[in-house]
Amino acid sequence: MSAATTRSRTPRTPDRLCAEAVDLARAAAEEAAAPGIVGPHVEVVAEGDRVVTHFFECEEPGYRGWRWAVTVTRASRAKNVTLDETVLLPGADALLAPEWVPWSERLRPGDMGPGDLLPTEQDDLRLEPGYTGEDAPPPNSAVSEEMADHLDAEDAEIVSRTPSRGAIASVAEELGMRRARVLSRYGLHVAADRWDEAFGAKTPMAQAAPASCDSCAFLVPLAGSLKQAFGVCANEFSPADGRVVSLSYGCGGHSEAAVMPKPPRPAAPVLDSMGADVFPLRPPKDSGSTTFPDTSDDLGHS
Repeated sequence: MSAATTRSRTPRTPDRLCAEAVDLARAAAEEAAAPGIVGPHVEVVAEGDRVVTHFFECEEPGYRGWRWAVTVTRASRAKNVTLDETVLLPGADALLAPEWVPWSERLRPGDMGPGDLLPTEQDDLRLEPGYTGEDAPPPNSAVSEEMADHLDAEDAEIVSRTPSRGAIASVAEELGMRRARVLSRYGLHVAADRWDEAFGAKTPMAQAAPASCDSCAFLVPLAGSLKQAFGVCANEFSPADGRVVSLSYGCGGHSEAAVMPKPPRPAAPVLDSMGADVFPLRPPKDSGSTTFPDTSDDLGHS
């Protein structure tokens, strides 16, 4: 190991005159900060030859763990220490704001509410011009060259020019398609991966299901190329009711999982207590049990 390497790994010794200039550093920090914000002196760090940084605690509310850093220096063979810079820096346990995330990456499903608008970029990889009317991979997909690394080479061939939205809309209107853009092959793949992760074969519900959705009567098939792998669940008691599910998904609400047999038809009762027995008001004439009056005699009425 060389001597230069040894010196580079050895902590520098702060310059004596610069290290003693604590009052100069504090005055510079108090001038940059509000009154009463600069706290006690914390440490001295050697930044280079005759370059030293003094650290003071920051007592500003909301800046927990931050420190005022004042760098001082002096010229070679000079005894006069001068101020270099003053800045507020976070310490090891400083309270920091979260890293900024673009709005397009910050949105999550369910964040949109009534009246919210979610714009789509002109070269959104999930969309392609709708005037072709074909569910086919690009070259009919108009995407920018800088976004080409998001696509598989076998799925798309990138075009260098993006058609204007007005031109696409006019062609779509002329053909009666009404949609300027439709889902691209990349958009279909992204949606399929998302649906398969939520309601696919690898979910715990599907692993414990007696059968898959492709044999369930509650599955409503989709149209287009997605019907080969997905459908919509129409079982109100299923956890996936109204959701797009993979054909390999399954749950305990499968239509053929536990078919209940028809109840047997009950036999006729031995004694019908609900029926009514028919009894004649008079016995038959030929029974001999009674004598009917002779209505042919004259009763003496005129």
